[in-house]
Amino acid sequence: MVAVGTAVALALGGAPSAGAADAPDPGRAAEEAPTGRFDVPLPGFSAPTALRPGTPEEVGLDPAPLRAALDAVAERSTEGPADRRLYPGAVAVVGHRGVVVAEEAHGLAVQYAGAPGAQVATELPADEQVPMTTSTVFDLASVSKLFTSVAVLQEVEAGRVDLDARVVEYLPEFAVGGEAKSRVTVRQLLTHTAGFTPFVPLWSLYPDREQRVLGALQQPLQTEPGTAYVYSDLSMISLGAIVERVTGERLDVVVRDGLTAPLGMGSTGYSTPDAPVEGAAATELQVTPPRGVVRGEVHDENAWGLDGVAGHAGVFSTADDLAVLAQTLLAGGVAADGTRVLSERSVRQLITDENTEFPGDAHGLGFELDQRWYMDGLSGPRTAGHTGFTGTSFVLDFASGSFAVLLTNRVHPARTGPTINPARRALARGLAQALQVPARVGDDAWSTQALDGSTQTLEGTVDAPARGAELSFAALVDVAESDPLVVETSADGGTTWAPVPLRARTVPDAPRGTGPAAVVRAPDGVLAAHGHRTWWQVTGRLPAGEQLVRWRYTTDATELGRGVVVDGVAARARGRTLLDAEADPSALTADGWVRTTG
Repeated sequence: MVAVGTAVALALGGAPSAGAADAPDPGRAAEEAPTGRFDVPLPGFSAPTALRPGTPEEVGLDPAPLRAALDAVAERSTEGPADRRLYPGAVAVVGHRGVVVAEEAHGLAVQYAGAPGAQVATELPADEQVPMTTSTVFDLASVSKLFTSVAVLQEVEAGRVDLDARVVEYLPEFAVGGEAKSRVTVRQLLTHTAGFTPFVPLWSLYPDREQRVLGALQQPLQTEPGTAYVYSDLSMISLGAIVERVTGERLDVVVRDGLTAPLGMGSTGYSTPDAPVEGAAATELQVTPPRGVVRGEVHDENAWGLDGVAGHAGVFSTADDLAVLAQTLLAGGVAADGTRVLSERSVRQLITDENTEFPGDAHGLGFELDQRWYMDGLSGPRTAGHTGFTGTSFVLDFASGSFAVLLTNRVHPARTGPTINPARRALARGLAQALQVPARVGDDAWSTQALDGSTQTLEGTVDAPARGAELSFAALVDVAESDPLVVETSADGGTTWAPVPLRARTVPDAPRGTGPAAVVRAPDGVLAAHGHRTWWQVTGRLPAGEQLVRWRYTTDATELGRGVVVDGVAARARGRTLLDAEADPSALTADGWVRTTG
């Protein structure tokens, strides 16, 4: 089978060309490209701009899916039915092209108490519980890794770190733990391909911060460097140690001076033993070690054992501060006032896939890429971010100039609850659906709905002459790998179906570099593009006779793409029109699909 989806994966997801990070920006088109659109991706970065509050409508977004997403976040907190709750509380913030289009707080920041040594958390009386607000400070957990990654790239720009240098050049003690350790590079630490095991309980194995850092650095590898992707806290702890060694400053000072202070992120920083974070959302009742309900100190045991300052965890922040960071990165590393924290080249390195040898584990220099399990309909080659164990997620969609941040206290009072990935996906999905896809032909088009576990069909009838007929339509297809669109025909009233062989080409006005190969073929009738945000013109050959023609979109139970939009449906034979859905929309029968206008 040679599906369209295969061709697109090769076109969009292949290894970057030599010098990709050094290539000139393909165009800072934010001022020219329309806002609120999914089908007109930005080829470069957004324009630097100061964030301001606004409405979805004023930047061209559809408010309805965004509202539904925010309601889904709310109902999974203590505000919703007991059987739907995933966390006590949450804060969500969504931005598009410099406008914060939604920011809401739901539920509780503190619901339970428990002193050190307690085995069971106790629910606080209602008047002692602390409501969540948009200014609540959260333990970001592994989202902290992004701050470490930025710090490393800043040292690369300063000439103190070389990405392809061996780690032992900066940390000679790193060589302990086997001969292969001497071959690990800084780049491999950033892409989780160094070969480390995911986790070691440093806090219980070593007596103090110095020995715990050394213990992390001297751990043996479980795989040869560069041969596998294994997500590892040890890699990020090692990167933090490199930053500290080359600067002579502790990581919290480096991050403050180089990132949070220049951007005015005054509520962002690390919690240290002598400076716990005020006003933080509570996390877990920790029994081992016996810390009680943790609040204002880092939840991660190893980061706690490293005095709250570590490369893999430890940063606390608010939704507002993370929005500032998101907007700065979307603009290529520069704030509205001209403050530059990273060069455009460095930002491209953060979001250029270094792990093309490990499908499914796309990763830039510290940033995860194209992960549908939490990015959902926003996912694509230029969608970057990270999640955190405490219940946080940070998603940047460079193709639309948008961000979606979800902060929750899902480990309060215990880490054993259900996954919060449905809430993460709901927020990203809402933003993806809010990005509109106007009709390609005429005033209206047919669109699939964002529904998990569904089959949606669009059908028409064609009576083709003896030599058959040509089917044509425009299509925007961005689907999860398991959710293809199938175009098929039935001559027996829908009892059996056969594929319609298809040929698709990118439309003439598709921005360069944002679509698949110019022409792709799908003999099995399958359109399965992933991370594709431009239109195709599609043609197919129908057999002779009276038949049903249908577009069938089937989704699984979890992740989605943006979906499918079909427009300009027609069938012709020898200059005679057999079907024209633009002239007669009633010629198509929809089950699940909706007719959209505009």
